[in-house]
Amino acid sequence: MKAKHMIAGLLLSVAGTGFAWADQPGSDWMPKKEVEAKIIESGYTAVSRLDAENGEWVGKGLKLNSEKYRFRADPRTGNIIQEEIDREEVGRKTID
Repeated sequence: MKAKHMIAGLLLSVAGTGFAWADQPGSDWMPKKEVEAKIIESGYTAVSRLDAENGEWVGKGLKLNSEKYRFRADPRTGNIIQEEIDREEVGRKTID
């Protein structure tokens, strides 16, 4: 019985490690710095987050209108493929 539990634990730990590797830029992806520059060229004033996630670049940034957005970018071209206002930021209030 102990052997079954040990094997199950080992399999779970290996599977968990695989998921961490899945969120790494691919060898054919546009470099992060170039994607950031492309995002800025497309109308953003700042990029506050840019990570590899589910086969795409995923990030957050400010647009010219000072709205905070979330976006997804093509990993090979850096073109934005989806963007939306960051609703998590809209509901937050600053306490002075």
